[in-house]
Amino acid sequence: QVQLVESGGGSVQAGGSLRLSCAASGRTFSDYTMAWFRQAPGKEREFVAASLSGARSADRDSVRGRFTATRDNASKTASLQMNSLKPEDTAIYYCAARFGGPSGISKDYAYWGHGTQVTVSS
Repeated sequence: QVQLVESGGGSVQAGGSLRLSCAASGRTFSDYTMAWFRQAPGKEREFVAASLSGARSADRDSVRGRFTATRDNASKTASLQMNSLKPEDTAIYYCAARFGGPSGISKDYAYWGHGTQVTVSS
């Protein structure tokens, strides 16, 4: 079992930055892909970015160059650094984990955090 707890959400003006963290419990953290999804009101949950083993990462086009997903296997922590935030980035952000390689499909992830709200005002 893996338990995930996010922190670091909040409110910021457009152009600002936030850093989300996800603390994981359980064994073999390094074997899991750690991903970030978000869900805005009235919209489906969407893939944002993932930190993979070996310092690789993946992200969606709309956040590329602004968001960076990283991980620290020693502390079992995943992070999402969000820069140049835009009002359309407003959503609840979720940390998710799956055993194996990355996927942009939410149902491929077995473990989820409770979510943290990010609000970007114009």
